[in-house]
Order: sequence, then C-alpha cells, then structure tokens
Amino acid sequence: MRKVLLDRVWADAELVWEFHRLHHRPKPCSAAVALGCNDLGVAAHAAELYHRGLFPVVVFTGGNSRETARTFPRGEAVHYRERALELGVPDDAILVEPNATNTGENIALSREVLAAAGVEVSSLMLVSMPYMERRAFATTRKVWPEVEPVCASAPVSLTEYALRTKHGTELIDMIVGDFQRLIEYPRKGFAIPQKIPPIVYSAYRRLVAAGFRSRML
Repeated sequence: MRKVLLDRVWADAELVWEFHRLHHRPKPCSAAVALGCNDLGVAAHAAELYHRGLFPVVVFTGGNSRETARTFPRGEAVHYRERALELGVPDDAILVEPNATNTGENIALSREVLAAAGVEVSSLMLVSMPYMERRAFATTRKVWPEVEPVCASAPVSLTEYALRTKHGTELIDMIVGDFQRLIEYPRKGFAIPQKIPPIVYSAYRRLVAAGFRSRML
C-alpha cells in the first residue's frame, strides 16, 4: 500500500514538473540571465549555452536566501560567476547582479545591469532550474514586457534531477511552492497569469493534501 501511495505522489509530482517546463527551443538571444538558486547546475548550464553561441553575455543574478546562505556564502551570483569561469566562460562575457532576493528583482536588476553595460536587449534567455522555467517566464513578461524571453534549463527528468541534487522529497515541496506562486503572483501584480490544465491543478491539490506544503507562501 505504501508503495502504491508513493507511486501516486511521484506521478502527480511529474505532472506538475512537466507543467513548469516550457520546452522552448533554444535560439540565439541578445543576452542571458541565469537566476540564482540553490543549484549550481544552473551556472553550468548557462556556461554550456554560452559555448554553443546562444548569447554573447550572461548576467548571474542573486544575493542570498536562507536556503542558499550556507551553500553560497558570498552570494548566489558570485558563486555562479566562479563556476562559469571554471567552465571556460570569459570574464568579459559575465555580468554580476548580487542583490536580488526574488525573481522580480532578478529580472528588474539584471535589466539595469545590462543597460549600464550598454547591452541592447530584444530577446533574453532565462536560465533556471527546470521547475522554475514557467515562473521565470511569467515574471519576465510582467517586469520586462518589451523583451522576448526564451527559457532554458538542464534537460533532465524529475527522477534524474532528484538524484543529481539529492533534495529527496523536499524537491516535491519546492515544485508545489513554485506552482502556488504561479497562481498567487499574478493576483499580486508580480507575473502574468498562466493557463493551468485541470489535470495539472488536480495533481497539485493532491500533493498539497499529501503534506507537501513547506515551500508554500
């Protein structure tokens, strides 16, 4: 019985995970913004995309949060920059925005950094964790509606990501928390609304009822 319940939970989590991912086709953009979080793999993926020639400059954005302060004591953006340098991204292709504490600030402050550097932006690649793609997109369309956002993240399944990050079932809490923000943030003026299929919303509600609520607002 316990295995059946766990299988159902995981199946619901996979539904929500896939909804978060937009599966945009990568294409050349004016610049990229890599959104700070607790996953250094975001910086690595940004480096890979840079080496593929998809953008000439990347902004690593993010200060600290209670989840990342211990892992990235000098700030998310600073550690991201260091990782990108290790992976061969030249220093003159990197901008750092070290103050943002939420996704809206990630975008707004990165916009200021790019403007100060004289980078003209018509299209923007958003590099994030897989389950943050949709929220990054919705936020950018609200905060910086003049640009065309293209979302990118590591092409991995929920199971692969869980094994790589070693988050355990806490990963489901994170997925649920981001989904709730897709619902609540448009009401607060932080993002544009997203159309949510009933099957995905039902999966989210079951995960909430099962107790995966620690990352909810």
